[in-house]
Amino acid sequence: MRVTPRASRDAFAAGAPEHFAARLAAPPVDGAANDALIPLVAKAFGVPKRAVTLLSGDSARFKRLAIAGDPDALAKIAAGLYGTEP
Repeated sequence: MRVTPRASRDAFAAGAPEHFAARLAAPPVDGAANDALIPLVAKAFGVPKRAVTLLSGDSARFKRLAIAGDPDALAKIAAGLYGTEP
């Protein structure tokens, strides 16, 4: 996940082929951007916020997240976000 803080509004989209992109209105101060990222990803994947975990990249632009749930359903949602769903 590539995160851009201090955007005009929160948005989640397909980024490069190897990652998603998130634009967050929150600043990268005291974890505010990370706190805004979790609900944005949860909403995009249709899972509760507790199902999204930040694995690494706490203070970096690139972050690794884990999303708990049915792997097939999550893969289908991810493909749909990238526009590659069959």
